[in-house]
Formats: sequence, structure tokens, C-alpha cells
Amino acid sequence: MHPGIALLIYLVSVFLGGALGAPWLYRGIQVAAGLVPALQPLAAHLFSRYVGRALLLAALVGLWPLLRSVGLRSWQEMGLSQPARQWRRLAAGVVIGSGMLAALFLLELMGAARDFNANRTLGDLGLRLLRAAQTAGLVSVIEELLFRGTLFGVLRKNWSWPTALGLSSGVYAFLHFLGHPPEPPMVNWLSGLTALFAMLATAAAALLTPGFLNLALLGMILGVSYQRTGSLFFSIGLHAGWIFGLKLGGFLTRAVADTRGAFWGSGRVIDGWLAFLVLGLLLAFCLRFPWPGPRTDGTPWQRHLQTN
Repeated sequence: MHPGIALLIYLVSVFLGGALGAPWLYRGIQVAAGLVPALQPLAAHLFSRYVGRALLLAALVGLWPLLRSVGLRSWQEMGLSQPARQWRRLAAGVVIGSGMLAALFLLELMGAARDFNANRTLGDLGLRLLRAAQTAGLVSVIEELLFRGTLFGVLRKNWSWPTALGLSSGVYAFLHFLGHPPEPPMVNWLSGLTALFAMLATAAAALLTPGFLNLALLGMILGVSYQRTGSLFFSIGLHAGWIFGLKLGGFLTRAVADTRGAFWGSGRVIDGWLAFLVLGLLLAFCLRFPWPGPRTDGTPWQRHLQTN
């Protein structure tokens, strides 16, 4: 099957499948929570969160058929070859990603846009470190497999890698702005579609804002890292380092309300023009840096494209 058609079918299936499956997931958790009290906190989540989880579940379920249909049938072609030899790249990514977020927080502290939160205890810090590490590890692996290993990998089978990089990074940023629509008065089989349309409208309204552009730049940096190293492990580490640094910095510091604005952002650190400047410089560095190791141009389909 043509990769472009396969990708289109996959995306449509993910959105429709996730939206139509969300009410069933919601009802199932409500019933299960009545039998298993430990599930009651999960059952209390907003319906929009169920839509998001159903979309992710649909994306993961449809991942393997998509990969097989476009010829990505090995871990090597997904950028996950020889994991035992990639720990240095993984560790380097974590250190660089965490360091970049630390620099952003430091700049905001120096600019009086943030100050230290003195109300934190060592017990709170230990718990936050554990949760931040868990979230960073899980999210970075899932998102790198979906957006760089799959979306970017499929797109560059038909277009040049810079074009594939721009498209995949735009999708990556767009999907992060799916909002939380109002709760439906009653959940029925159409509630997921209604919520999805509202979420898509919220994401569309965020186009060209600093937050959207910054996430697109993040996606480009991660994609360039994958393209230049031929491995997802550095990108996974970089992604995990960003998430860890963002959560830890947000825990240890707090935004100063009267300094928030377009330059500093809303208090999330990565949604202002300051972050845009830092990320732009980092992307320029990534494009110019003489990366060591094999490039993804050496994968079987890239060699095929180069000979045609």
C-alpha cells in the first residue's frame, strides 16, 4: 500500500476509533469502579480525558498494521536497534534535555519572572522526583515511537526528510493542544465525536501562538536528532530530560503573576517567546552539529529512494 494512503487511513481510524470508543471506555470504567473501589479515582476523571486516552489506545492498536503496510517491519527501521549499545546516547539526551530546561528556569529566575517555592519539603521533593521520572520515561518512549519512529518515518518514505520533519512536527504540536471541552450532560455514543470536534477547534485556535511554535520546534529538534543519529534513543533521552526538567522546575519554582506575558509565557516556561529563541538556537545547532554514528539515510527504504 502507498505509505501516504496507509498513513491517512491510520489517522482517520485513530480519530474515529478513539472518539467512538471513548464512551464505551468511560462506561466500562464506571462499571468496573463499582466492583473495584481502587478504580474510583480513575472513574472520577472528566470525559474529555477518556477521549484522549481512547485516542492514544487507538493509535497504539493501529500502529503495528500501519508499520507492516508501509514496510517498516523491524526494530532497526524504527530506530530501536541494539538497545544495549545505546545507553550513552540515552543518558546524553537526558542530561542535555534536563540542562536545557534548567537554563530556561534560570533565565526566568534571573528575569524575576519566577521565584523559588519555599514551601516544598524533602518528602514532597522525593515524591515529585519519582513521579517526574515515571512520567518522563513513559511519555518519551510512547511519543517518540509514534511521532518520530512512525509518523516521521512513514512521511520520509515519500518526501525529503526536511519536508517530513516539518509535517510531523506540526502534527506533534497540534495534537498537544487538544483541549478539554465542557462535560456532556449525559455520555452517549456520540459524546466522543462531539468532544473530539471541540478539542480539534481548540487546537486550531492555538496555531501560530508561541506555545504551538515552541512545540513544533521541539518536534523538529527531536526529529533532527533521530535523522542524524539513526537511533531513537538519543531523542527518547532528550524528550525524557525535557519532561523531567519541566516538572521538577515547575515544582521548585513558581511564576510571578505580574511578570507573565508573551515573552516569559503564562507560567509554563515553554509557551513564551523566550523559549522560542532558546529552541530556535538549539535547532540551528542541531542542524549544524557534526553528528557521530550512522544516519537514517542508511536504512533500506532510504537507500531505495536514493537509487530512484
